[in-house]
Amino acid sequence: MDADGAARFRSLVADPESDPPLDEGALVIAMTANGSDVEAGLARLDELAGNALGFPDARTPAGLARVLFVEWGFAGNTGDYGDPRNSFLPDVIDRRLGLPITLSVLIIEVGRRIGVELHGVGMPGHFIVGVGHPSSGGEVATEFIDPFHAGVVLDRDACRARFQSHFGTQARFAPAMLAPTPARMILLRMVTNLQHTYAARRSPEARWAAQLRLAFPELPIEERQRTAEVLASVGATQDAAEVLDALAAQSAPANRDAFSRQAVAYRSRSN
Repeated sequence: MDADGAARFRSLVADPESDPPLDEGALVIAMTANGSDVEAGLARLDELAGNALGFPDARTPAGLARVLFVEWGFAGNTGDYGDPRNSFLPDVIDRRLGLPITLSVLIIEVGRRIGVELHGVGMPGHFIVGVGHPSSGGEVATEFIDPFHAGVVLDRDACRARFQSHFGTQARFAPAMLAPTPARMILLRMVTNLQHTYAARRSPEARWAAQLRLAFPELPIEERQRTAEVLASVGATQDAAEVLDALAAQSAPANRDAFSRQAVAYRSRSN
């Protein structure tokens, strides 16, 4: 873990009312993981945006999607979906492979640089891009782009079909699932994905991903407790105990003792 990256990420998300820069936040996640250069990453996004302008229709959402996901071959990594590199924006640019969310960040940020207004849409089980500027009222767009599937353009009915292909035809779809996702929630989803990826592999790398997740002040108590369990599962029992100490300090008496007892249990495992 790069300590400077972790500190920079904590600073970016410290205010729960703020919406940090999406490009910087995504690149700082990669910096925390492997020390990659954030400013170099920003310059590469600038370069992609400049090169995209060589295509006559790049200033339209569908045209930009065609440039990135057809002409340049950025694609979803269906061969190794769980590869952590799919979550690191510099690696996605290098390898032209990524997750739905990182490919969405890519087109959103390239688009922003050339005046194409796009926003993230965190559907359950999938991540896509809405066309247009996200309104403060959270109104749902009428047109969407699916970066993981060659940048195909979707309407709301096609989004429903995507959802039901994942959860089953009986799953209830609500239009609110297509509401804009703020940048800070995109970053939270990115570090949550990494925590799950590393924890599934029993990798100690889950520790730094969990610490970035805990940096969000609005993360609910139950999610903090689950993150403590992840930390303990990869051997970071002292970190897990500290999370539970903090929960005990802010909890009602009915829960305080349970958190404190579990913290003691985690510390005993580190001795």
